[in-house]
Order: sequence, then structure tokens, then C-alpha cells
Amino acid sequence: MSGKFVVDSKSVRGLAKILQDTGLTEIEYQVGEQRIRVVRAASQEMVQTVPQAPAIAVPPPVQAATPATQPEPAAIKGEPVASPMVGTAYLSPELGAALFVKAGDAVKKGDTLLIVEAMKVMNPIRAPRDGKVVEVCVQDSSPVEYGEHLVILE
Repeated sequence: MSGKFVVDSKSVRGLAKILQDTGLTEIEYQVGEQRIRVVRAASQEMVQTVPQAPAIAVPPPVQAATPATQPEPAAIKGEPVASPMVGTAYLSPELGAALFVKAGDAVKKGDTLLIVEAMKVMNPIRAPRDGKVVEVCVQDSSPVEYGEHLVILE
């Protein structure tokens, strides 16, 4: 690794603002071998800068209270469609528009179930197969974590 790691306070403040605006608990930004991770613990923010190297162990971040718990796998009746990323879930294409899907709707493989916005990019979450929506597990405009159940398909 060459050179000294310089912390850009403008970037750190920008990442902290994204955490505040989205309700996320952690965000990481990497350029080359330099990485900045900002983690919100309770009501304060912690900045962790770690040069990326295989020999350096990074302690796990301190996490705030866990978001709504996922149902136990045995309790799920159907196939969960999980979030592929951290972001904000939107159940309709725009404010006031009809929902993409609701419980009881039949969907075809590839139909948009909802959108997850991450870093100002709208990512459609599509049905992995034909089926029926048993449950929409998230609220409109709510933050979602990676792997969180968004929709349950029958």
C-alpha cells in the first residue's frame, strides 16, 4: 500500500447525511484500497477508516436496535422475495399512484413487485416466478436491509 490515507471530511459528512436521510445504520464507500465506513450507533455516528489489506481484521460495527424481526422460516407460508440491497422501499411508481402489487394479486415472472431506491438509483424488484402475493412485508418509503423479506409469494 502506498501513500498516506487522507480522510475527506466532505465525503464523511455526505455519507453521514445519507444515513440520516435514509434511516440506514451503516454505509461504506471505497476507492481503490482506501475505504470509509460510517456507522450510526444509537444517536451518534462513528467513522471508521481502514486501509484494505487481508492481514488487518476489522471489528464488526456496533449496531443499533435490530429492525423488525423476520418471521421464523417455519412460519412463512410461501416464498419470500428478499431485498438484494440496502435502501428505501417504494410500493408504487410515484406518490399517489396505484401500488405495484397488494396481497391477493396474481403476478407473472418478471412483474415489478416494488422498487428499492439505493444511492438515488431506483431498482425494480421483480417476481422470480408466477404466483400470488400472500403478503407485502414492508411499508411504503420504509428503509430496508439486505436480505429483508419484501414480499411473500404463494
